[in-house]
Amino acid sequence: MSELVKRTLSGTVYVACIVCCILWDVWAVSGLLLLVSLLAVDEFHRLVKSHSLQRVYAALGVVMLWLMSVFHEGMLVLAFAAVYMPILVLSLLDEIWNHAERPLEVWGNMLISQIMIAAPILTLPFLYSLDKWLLLALFVIIWINDTGAYCVGTLTAKRPQGNHKMAPHVSPKKSWEGLFGGMAFAIGGAFILNRFGWFESIQTPEPSLWIAGLFGFFVSVFGTLGDLMESLFKRSIGVKDSGRFLPGHGGVLDRFDSILLASPILTAYCWLCYFIVPLL
Repeated sequence: MSELVKRTLSGTVYVACIVCCILWDVWAVSGLLLLVSLLAVDEFHRLVKSHSLQRVYAALGVVMLWLMSVFHEGMLVLAFAAVYMPILVLSLLDEIWNHAERPLEVWGNMLISQIMIAAPILTLPFLYSLDKWLLLALFVIIWINDTGAYCVGTLTAKRPQGNHKMAPHVSPKKSWEGLFGGMAFAIGGAFILNRFGWFESIQTPEPSLWIAGLFGFFVSVFGTLGDLMESLFKRSIGVKDSGRFLPGHGGVLDRFDSILLASPILTAYCWLCYFIVPLL
């Protein structure tokens, strides 16, 4: 089977799983996000060569964060947090007592996996709790942005003078032209989705283009930054792909890197709109 066929098939399955889970119900979404978080965190720890017990601590931390995101009533959050913090402390003590060669580095990787990977992915149930169409819009606009950035970046790279690289030492193919091209696609895509009522839950009775436009803008900017952040991880470690989970696409982190910064920003933005816009 050719690489293009593998990439197309795995990409189709990836998109179909996300769309179907979002349109199905909250438990399908929550289960998918738990699986993605566990796989992404374990993938990161494999890359940085964490020992097996540290990976167990990381997985337990992901489960606690997931429980807090799904059962977000006050007392339940406190109960899960009361378990989560000792997991972090135990992982530190284990490094100090049993793996003293580089305890701070390994425990720092534990915190990175929790704060920069698991926690952002697990903010998505809060976005879903507002409206499933907002969560679907986040993914759809990320895909639109990536497509636009790739097309514009590829076309401008063919010019005699080439294009202007954003961070060649981190991601050699990313250009400023691609960034602004993807941004235009993302904002345009948000305007189109707005016409179908995907942003109604965070708007006044009158559709507001600026709310949809800012949504697209934030997705483009922070999605690109998340991609660069994951590229920085890989460059620091010296690998091309984070894994081989999706044939032709790389690992879980490679596919969900745009979510890592966009998710908490968009969740906060939508909640602010939800509470503030009706007051205007």
